[in-house]
Amino acid sequence: MTVRLFVTGGTFDKEYDEIEGRLYFKDTHIRQMLERGRCRLEVAVEKLMLIDSLEMSDEDRDLILSRCRNAPEDRIVVTHGTDTMVKTAGVLGRAGLSKTIVMTGAMIPWAFGSSDGLFNLGSALSFAQALPSGVYVAMNGLWFPWDDVTKNKRRGVFGALRSTDR
Repeated sequence: MTVRLFVTGGTFDKEYDEIEGRLYFKDTHIRQMLERGRCRLEVAVEKLMLIDSLEMSDEDRDLILSRCRNAPEDRIVVTHGTDTMVKTAGVLGRAGLSKTIVMTGAMIPWAFGSSDGLFNLGSALSFAQALPSGVYVAMNGLWFPWDDVTKNKRRGVFGALRSTDR
């Protein structure tokens, strides 16, 4: 089984400019993360963009949808900034593709060394293999259907909109 992994940017791939005191994008860290995690799954990585999700446009979301629709794989992971991940998941979910699409992100950049990104990436890859067709958000070891997830910005965690048995 091959999982397609689409990179869109977000905190996963941010670097820190010590002189300017700002976060910026240089390139994706996904290959390093897969290597560090000793990933044995076949993952086809494709960088779509490197942007902060707050700057993501409807056209960017349409590109993500188009690439998911046209990917030969039916198991897909999308790395995405956490601020608008739920919005993009809605675009993908409403499209009703017959694929398993798992979106994930990080609260702390990979480059900082204490990122949650490696754990989230591993979880998303596992969920993409195990969950049925649909669109999901995977963060901190949990998965949520696209239409039952929210980001609690005050606590910095994702949770279900409705209570579940999970």
